[in-house]
Amino acid sequence: MLLDRPVLFFAGKGGVGKTTCAALTALAAARAGERTLLVSTDPAHNLGDLFGPVAGGVAHEVSARLDVLEIDPVAETRRYLDEVKGNMRRLVSSTLLAEAERQVDLAGRAPGAEESALLERMVGVLLDERVRYRRVIFDTAPTGHTLRLLTMPSLMGAWVDGLLRRRAAHHDARAGWLGAPEVPEDPVFELLHRRRLRLEQTRSLLADRAVTGLVFVLVPEALPIAETRRGIDELADHGLAVAGLVVNRVMPTATSDPFYAERKRREREYLARIDAMFADLPRIDLPLLAGDVDSVAALEQLLPAFIEAEAQASAR
Repeated sequence: MLLDRPVLFFAGKGGVGKTTCAALTALAAARAGERTLLVSTDPAHNLGDLFGPVAGGVAHEVSARLDVLEIDPVAETRRYLDEVKGNMRRLVSSTLLAEAERQVDLAGRAPGAEESALLERMVGVLLDERVRYRRVIFDTAPTGHTLRLLTMPSLMGAWVDGLLRRRAAHHDARAGWLGAPEVPEDPVFELLHRRRLRLEQTRSLLADRAVTGLVFVLVPEALPIAETRRGIDELADHGLAVAGLVVNRVMPTATSDPFYAERKRREREYLARIDAMFADLPRIDLPLLAGDVDSVAALEQLLPAFIEAEAQASAR
């Protein structure tokens, strides 16, 4: 089935309903008997609004077989920097340690620091924590942030490769000066090598279509359609394929009000554009509800339509 993958990422423009779709998928999987972890990587977390308090950067059991984890980028950055400092205390001489730690603190305030820390936690979820679950489902930030997160394993892997090559060249030079038996072990090289291996494992897992599904959520409007097209193309440039689409908030067909009739006419045009632009992708259509999806009770109301839509999409 379209959403029956061990790992799923829900991406899309802000406000299209990624959290709703990710939560519905997680709830359906848990109700089907699968131990499921629902993870939010969006700094503007919404899972707590649906399931109750789930903050703190640890998984909270919110119902039978369903755990929810909200990753806090600020807290993850602090944890990541503390880990770097811990490694440095084993590798850097005491006379240099204070300055080295000051430089690490400065780097923690640099652009991209929170994304690096978020990547580190995502890698941990995928490679370490996932063994406890049948399904891991990610509710991500808006498209641009998600694209950076999903492509960072490849980009960071290339960067670490460069560091490893320079470190290896340094070793070769020292071996020429001192003789190979005199060159000491290099814990920095070992740390970089382990990091490179974990990044490569993550990149391979993201690219494995039997394991990971990338699902774009959109509504039948011009800007979400255009952003979805750009996102799919950018992911393809990095070797990541999208498993399918969820078109959210599709209006009911029967209406006699002129205003809603016009809105429905425009919606049909956008749905036809989605048909043409994404003809090669399976798709789930979800109805627009009269109220907000702001609680587990509201999710329960939408769940039967979601399960039926997924079955229809998988049968096509």
